[in-house]
Amino acid sequence: MKIAVMGAGAVGCYYGALLAAGGHALTMIGRMQHVQAMQRDGLRLSAANGTEFVVPVQASTETAAVQGAQLVLVCVKSTDTDAAAAAMAPYLAPDAVLLSLQNGVDNAERLQAALGRPVLPAVVYVATEMAGPGHVKHHGRGELVIGPSADSDRIAEVLRAAGIPVEVSDHAMAALWTKLILNCAFNAFSALTELPYGRLVQVTGLLPAMREVVDECLRVAHAAGVTTLEDEVVWQAVMRIAQTMPGQRSSTAQDLSRRKPTEIDHLNGFVVRTGERLGVPTPANRVLWVAVKARESA
Repeated sequence: MKIAVMGAGAVGCYYGALLAAGGHALTMIGRMQHVQAMQRDGLRLSAANGTEFVVPVQASTETAAVQGAQLVLVCVKSTDTDAAAAAMAPYLAPDAVLLSLQNGVDNAERLQAALGRPVLPAVVYVATEMAGPGHVKHHGRGELVIGPSADSDRIAEVLRAAGIPVEVSDHAMAALWTKLILNCAFNAFSALTELPYGRLVQVTGLLPAMREVVDECLRVAHAAGVTTLEDEVVWQAVMRIAQTMPGQRSSTAQDLSRRKPTEIDHLNGFVVRTGERLGVPTPANRVLWVAVKARESA
């Protein structure tokens, strides 16, 4: 299959490397330093199990490189979703399947509105970071949950054949909200302390503060009509993150360390805005949102 990855960051490079290793024709679209490294040396993956391999891929800084792709993995930051949709629109094949592998709950909806075509939402549970130009490091997990559609089962089989665990679920929106809550619980705290998840939860007073953030998110989700989320089940999922990804620093922390804009407006900021619209107070999420925005400004 001809596959394009729009946004060759840590998530896009991880799944792109697995698909390329599985024999698919990969085109990675990203920033110049990563593109040049992949053109010269291939895409390098250091896996959590200690294995390491390099796969040849096509790489480009031009969005036109999505042309002819049968599957497009959209992996750009939530802040870049609308711009990416506008840039891709003239080049997408009529029968191309788009899969959003992004943080937040509304990216697939935003892409779909901008492009006027279906976009599959996916919930991504993976710990990765870019270790250097064209080099992605995997810290753990890697499963996906994707929403149902006429193409979902076919795309899921392609992904599974490349070694990517995939579940097709009617409850993808609840799963997206659960992932959003996990991000709201960890990302800002990790960014502000520069600690990985395993050490973060050992900080005195951190867990009760994190529980306040999670409880606010749950109240907002319930008010928004996502009623299938169970409070204790979500909290247990939060605790599992620290166990399964102890060495991971959040993407928000990685962005701040590189002096890049973060996705905090689409994480805790999204919860704050949705809470305001629905009349649900979110003081804990507001403090984290504003604190990260202050760090961005600095």
